[in-house]
Amino acid sequence: MRKLAVLTGGGDCPGLNAVIRAVVKAAYHHKIEVLGIRDGFRGAVEGEFMPLGLSDVSGILPRGGTILGTTNRDNPFAYEMKLNGLTQVVDRSDDVLRNLRERGVDALLAIGGDGSLNIALKLADKGLKVIGIPKTIDNDLMATDQTFGFQTAVDTAQDALDRLHTTAESHHRVMILEVMGRYAGWIALYAGVAGGADVILIPEIPYNIDRVALAIQQRANQGKKFSIIVVAEGAKPLGGEMVVERLVSGRFDPLKLGGIGAKLGNDLEEQCGMETRVTVLGHLQRGGSPDAYDRVLSSRYGVAAVEAALDGEFGVMVALHGRDIVRVPLIQAVDRLKLVPLNDPLLLAARELGIEMGD
Repeated sequence: MRKLAVLTGGGDCPGLNAVIRAVVKAAYHHKIEVLGIRDGFRGAVEGEFMPLGLSDVSGILPRGGTILGTTNRDNPFAYEMKLNGLTQVVDRSDDVLRNLRERGVDALLAIGGDGSLNIALKLADKGLKVIGIPKTIDNDLMATDQTFGFQTAVDTAQDALDRLHTTAESHHRVMILEVMGRYAGWIALYAGVAGGADVILIPEIPYNIDRVALAIQQRANQGKKFSIIVVAEGAKPLGGEMVVERLVSGRFDPLKLGGIGAKLGNDLEEQCGMETRVTVLGHLQRGGSPDAYDRVLSSRYGVAAVEAALDGEFGVMVALHGRDIVRVPLIQAVDRLKLVPLNDPLLLAARELGIEMGD
């Protein structure tokens, strides 16, 4: 093992730079060169690489984002190109393999979520030596207890809820916080419990607007003139659909969600007559410095990925099981999403706390 390449794919999240730093420092310890790939799989297709040494990763542990850049639009197996003035979709996966081979790369470390790791798995099927590192604030990857970036996103949402509580109580309003979570409601569930929400709505449980309105009205009848609601962007009303803002071509999942908070607010104002305000946390959940937990987890993942490469174990993803970092087949991580089960201990605890889940 002489040379590794590393890329960050998909949406950014806190802890990416911590992983890159750990990969470079662990590789240096074993006298392995590291090449960084710019802007995710786009850079792998176009051959945009940069050497990474200790000086390049000095001081980046607390920084959000990724020094390599990232994108969730460029899939080598369905790559958009301008040909004869027309946009066409072509398979350029062989270009990725050639670019890595020409630079003497022995293995690729792919840091990403469901979309990026699916691409990595397909490249592995073509013979590339690949190791996955689980990244997503949604925490929706199977085969790992937790992805890095999730805890910091929860902390950000919980801080927002603390601030919304004061203004909700002062103005006697219903405050709705819309958080990320397309198909999985982990952020909404954890932040809602930590932030003292009265209602938590997640994609796994289609909500009955009458139940939500009743919960708000019951609080008002008890003299509580405000309520706090956390809703995941992918939540949907019973018998309804997710609110899609628009489609984005070229992405692994082209849906761009947004607007469920506003829809919920309008519906509740009509039913309850209480003034409602909506805050969409959006990309604030992705940005900023990783918290201590994510810095540690990211660092452990980076070291574990280099160790897997040294052991010659490829087609795997490093994963957190309990307190241990283990290796699992990459296919186990991407064959389906990790959704909130209806018997999840925290979900059951939320119900015992009197939090309305919309069903």
